[in-house]
Amino acid sequence: MIIGKTIDQMKVGDTAEFAKTVTETDIYLYAGITGDFNPAHINETYAKNTFFKTRIAHGMLTAGFISAVLANKLPGAGTIYLKQEMSFLAPVRIGDTITARVEVLELITEKNRVRLKTTCTNQDNVVVLEGEAQVMPPKAPKK
Repeated sequence: MIIGKTIDQMKVGDTAEFAKTVTETDIYLYAGITGDFNPAHINETYAKNTFFKTRIAHGMLTAGFISAVLANKLPGAGTIYLKQEMSFLAPVRIGDTITARVEVLELITEKNRVRLKTTCTNQDNVVVLEGEAQVMPPKAPKK
C-alpha cells in the first residue's frame, strides 16, 4: 500500500505543485458533475456581456487543483482534507495553465494536523486563488 508523507516526514517550508491547462471540456464536465450551469461558465454569448468579457472557469474547479496536490503529492495518498479558506482573486479562462501550490506552514504534531498555504497562479504568474488549508496526513502503517 502506498501512503503519502506522515507528519514526521514533513517540515515547515516543504512545497509541492500540480499544473493543468484548463480546457472547455473541463468546464463542461465540471458543470455536469456539480450541476453548476452558471452562464458565466458555459454560455459565451452571455459571458461576452459580463465584466470578464468571456467564459471563465468555475472557482471551485480551480480549487480542486489544490486537492490534487494534497492527495497526490503533499502530504499525498491517505491525506484527509479537513478545512479550506480561500479567496478568488482573478478569473481563470479557457486555455489558462494553472499551477496549484501548497506550502507547509505549521505541523501540529499532537493532533496529527498540518496547516498549509494554498495558492493557484496562472501562466503569467498572476495569483488567481490564495488561502489556507488544514489536513490530516496519513499515519505510518502498523508493523
